[in-house]
Amino acid sequence: MVDSIVRKKKYAVVVVTYGEVETLTIGNLWPSSRRIVKVVTSQIVKLPDALVYFLADYRSTKHFIDWKLNRYRSSLLAINRAQKDAVAGFIAKSTHPILSRITVDIFDAYYFFPPYFEEMMLKLQDAYDGVVVASMIPVESAFSCGLACRMIAEVYGDARFTKVRMLKKLWQDEQLQRIYVDYLFSRIAPEILAAKSGKIGLVLVIHGTLVRDRKGNPPKVFTGLEETIKFFEMMRSRIMADSRNCFQEIRQGCMNHSAGGEWTADTAQKALRLFRDEGYEAVVMFPYGFFADNSETEYEARKLLDQSGFPLSQYVGCVNGSSDFTRWLANRVVNELQVLYDLQNTYETLEENEKTVE
Repeated sequence: MVDSIVRKKKYAVVVVTYGEVETLTIGNLWPSSRRIVKVVTSQIVKLPDALVYFLADYRSTKHFIDWKLNRYRSSLLAINRAQKDAVAGFIAKSTHPILSRITVDIFDAYYFFPPYFEEMMLKLQDAYDGVVVASMIPVESAFSCGLACRMIAEVYGDARFTKVRMLKKLWQDEQLQRIYVDYLFSRIAPEILAAKSGKIGLVLVIHGTLVRDRKGNPPKVFTGLEETIKFFEMMRSRIMADSRNCFQEIRQGCMNHSAGGEWTADTAQKALRLFRDEGYEAVVMFPYGFFADNSETEYEARKLLDQSGFPLSQYVGCVNGSSDFTRWLANRVVNELQVLYDLQNTYETLEENEKTVE
């Protein structure tokens, strides 16, 4: 008698983030900007198609001139690809029991740059038994992780409940917060620690969010405002309580947009101004609200720091190539693969029982 061979389930993992152009040309910027305005800005302000194209093309031209003059080139895609490869490497070495029962392929995708996330999900829909999505933004909102949820719903419909799992509420993970703290303190420069006045400030940079619309009402979409505030409070408490702490004060530094109404008040500009007014000699900036450096962090936020005029300042980049971070992310992905596998097995058992009853 030949034993029947049980087919291993085939799963995909998609590491997704916004995406930015690598080769700076107007032709590359146009489609990216149009998607940003259409997918994100249109959630805040309803715009006619003609205005979408006008705003997107204006945005493209503005970025092209600014980035070209300052010789900026985004590293976001390169970092995200490297993080995806590192996660794949950790998973390949993992001894988690679920990996003996499934096969896993890992991909990178982007909301605003090819390979586009929704097109990737369409390709994976029939080729894989399930997909785990890892959004590289720790705080969910309609403008970040919510984009993935919307695109997943459009592609999978009701089947998404048994075919797709998404990593969520990463900002609440105590292990991630500990990794952040260790990462930050391991990178503070000796000259910062040697500040004569002893007044050292820290700006924790995160993407700002809409607080009120143009009519003064709460936004109709989920902005993640409460989560953003709680995440900062948690990180501030952890850093201040750490035995290595060298900071007299820690402030939130939101990077805001201008469209749609009133955005978060605790901006990076405000944090730097307050530190300057209070006579701080040294300031450190750390973008904890992003898992990979991008134009908002390594260019816009860093430029604010460089122009702030402090005698001593340091920009500590996102976790980027941190092995501790990628190991943590890989473990979160593997655990989610287990959840998806168990969920599907339970669902399939229920279906079989229903057929038996009939």
